[in-house]
Amino acid sequence: MKARAVQTGQYVTPMADQAKMMADQAKVMADQAKMSAAQRIEDARYWAAPVLEDAAHRVEDQLAPKVSSMLTAAAGKIDPTPARSRRWPIMVLITGLAVGAMGYMAYRRNAQQWTEQMKDSASDASRWVSEKADKTAQSAENATSTVSEKADEAAHKPQ
Repeated sequence: MKARAVQTGQYVTPMADQAKMMADQAKVMADQAKMSAAQRIEDARYWAAPVLEDAAHRVEDQLAPKVSSMLTAAAGKIDPTPARSRRWPIMVLITGLAVGAMGYMAYRRNAQQWTEQMKDSASDASRWVSEKADKTAQSAENATSTVSEKADEAAHKPQ
């Protein structure tokens, strides 16, 4: 049996050497394949990076706004709360303008009435001053005539 084991060992040893040599060749080929694959992956990355960036910009610039508006429209359609009216600021503005116009018209009317009243008051005051001046002149004339008469009487009296 020993002889048979030696004979099998002699037969297997060259096969083992051949297997070892093939394993070394496979290792070299695997290293070459690894380097080649790494180079091809790097080349693919250099090509893919700008393509992916361009695709991202297209999605952001073209597709995203469309999807966003579509989702907003869908949300508006299914929203159970009533839409808020944007008309109330315009109504407030129009009401404010109307109140302002009415206030301006009232101011103008009151100013005109005040002006007319002041004209009447000035006219009345002028008439009153004229009447007072006439009365004062009349009083002065009466006083003057009284003094004149007394002076005449005093002058005609014998002393």
